[in-house]
Amino acid sequence: MNIILLGPPGAGKGTQAGLLEDKFDMAQLSTGDMLRAAVKAQTEVGKKAKAVMDAGELVSDEIVSGIIGDRLDELGPNKGIIFDGYPRTAAQAHSLDEILSKRGRTLNHVIELSVDEDALVDRITGRYACTSCNEGYHDRHKKPSKEGVCDICGNSAFKRRPDDNEETVRTRMEEYRGKTAPILPIYEDRNIVSRVDGMGDINEVADALNAILS
Repeated sequence: MNIILLGPPGAGKGTQAGLLEDKFDMAQLSTGDMLRAAVKAQTEVGKKAKAVMDAGELVSDEIVSGIIGDRLDELGPNKGIIFDGYPRTAAQAHSLDEILSKRGRTLNHVIELSVDEDALVDRITGRYACTSCNEGYHDRHKKPSKEGVCDICGNSAFKRRPDDNEETVRTRMEEYRGKTAPILPIYEDRNIVSRVDGMGDINEVADALNAILS
């Protein structure tokens, strides 16, 4: 089974992909992670990517496609795949078709985690984590049992991501709508698009995804 998981930053794609990996024995392919791994491993494609990034330029679709193809070959034909963060454009969507076709694979589902923008701003701007064990918390939805003390490790220092602010979140939403959302019609024409409310409880979202994939 090969699926694309779509949604703006903060929609919960990473969390849900991790749950799907365990339940359906799939592998999550995040282009950012794979790019860094390829550069570190100094693969042929990784060297090309490093040269481009060192020059301060954006990595081309051709290089990204090469990295994805290499990773699929490593995993073999029997491993289900979750594409996270790819494709982002119509051109990448068509590239993915070619990558899969060459390996006898078919795209089975495209699932978008839908979000309410104002609720997403609240979710992201309120989140913080323990500096020691990285346990996540939220100003309103998940506070430590004892104020200022991590429930897991007892640490009293916390951190917030500098880009977890309203302006950045709304900019990301605008970018998502402008660049990624337009690929949906490509897959809607194939009748493989489903939408799940990404603002629900983690278990509720997981149950909805399981129902689509089972």
